[in-house]
Amino acid sequence: MDAYKLMKDLRLNYEQEVHYSPRSRISAKCRDAKVEDLWSLTSFFGYSTQTFVLAVNLLDRFLAMMRIQPKHLSCVSLSCLQMAAKVTEEECNVTPSDELIRIGQCRFTVSDLSRMEKIVSEKLNFKSKAITALTFLHLYHQITLSHCTERKETLNLEKLEAQLKACLCRISFSKAKPSVLALSLLRQETEAGQSEDMLEIAYHIQRHLKIADSELLLWSERVARCLLDYASPECSKPNHKKLQWIVSRRTAQNLHSYRSVPELPTIPEGCWDESESEDSCEDMMSSGEESLSSSPGSDAEGPYFPLHLHRQKHRQHLHV
Repeated sequence: MDAYKLMKDLRLNYEQEVHYSPRSRISAKCRDAKVEDLWSLTSFFGYSTQTFVLAVNLLDRFLAMMRIQPKHLSCVSLSCLQMAAKVTEEECNVTPSDELIRIGQCRFTVSDLSRMEKIVSEKLNFKSKAITALTFLHLYHQITLSHCTERKETLNLEKLEAQLKACLCRISFSKAKPSVLALSLLRQETEAGQSEDMLEIAYHIQRHLKIADSELLLWSERVARCLLDYASPECSKPNHKKLQWIVSRRTAQNLHSYRSVPELPTIPEGCWDESESEDSCEDMMSSGEESLSSSPGSDAEGPYFPLHLHRQKHRQHLHV
C-alpha cells in the first residue's frame, strides 16, 4: 500500500473515530475485571488481537449508552466477544456459544446470550467494523515502515499490540481517542528505541491529524505510567498456563474413573452415531466446573512485556 493511500485512510478513520469512542458509566473495578476475563478467553480460544480490541470497544460503548446491573455484565461482555469473533475470525474458528458460556463460568443460557447479542447490535447499530486504537496502530506501523530508513525490526507490532491490550484493561484509557492512544504507544516505543527517524515520522503523523501537543503529552504520560506499573516488582508474573482447571476432590475422582475404563468398544465403520458422540462429549464436559485463571494471556509475558495483572480472586476452588 502506497504512502498516499495510507495517509488518506488515516485521515478517514480519524474523522470517523468519534462515533466509536465510549464513555463508560459502570464502576472501574467491574469493567476492568471483565476486560481481563475477555483477554483470558481470547488467549484460550486462540483469537486475534483484533477480536479482543473490538470486543472491548463494543463493551465500553454499550456500557456508556446503557445502565446495566452488575449481574448482567458477564452476559454483555461475552456477547461482545462473540460478536467480535464472528466478524474477525474464520467461521470454523468461532467458539460455539454453549462452550463459550461453559468456559467463561457463566450461569446464563445460550438463548440469553443470543438475545443480548441482538440488543447490543441494535443499540450500537453494529454492522461489521469499528474504528479502534488497533486500527490506528496498524496504520501508524505501516506508515512508519514505509518511510523509515532504519532497521524495520526495531518497531515490533506484536509488542505494540501487547502494550495496547494492557492499556485497554484500564477503564481510564477508554476515555482516550483511539488515534491519540495509538500514537502515544508509537511515541513510547520510538522514544525507548531512540530512533530519530521514527520520532520524526510520528511527529508528521501528529501534524497531519492535527493532534494537540497537550493532548498527546497527557496520554503519552499515562501510557508510560501504565507500562511502568506493569514492569514493577509489585506486579506478579502470570504463569504460563492460559487457563487452569481447578476442581474438587470428588470431580477429580470422577475424572479418574473415566480414565480407568479398561477399554472402549470398537466403533463399526459406517455406523457412526453423531448424536451419541455429542452426548458423550457433553457428559465429559459437565463432569466438573471450570475456572478462569489469573493469567490475562501468554502475550503478557516475554522480554518486552514480562509482567502483567495477576488476579488472585479468580483462582477460587469450586465444589461440585
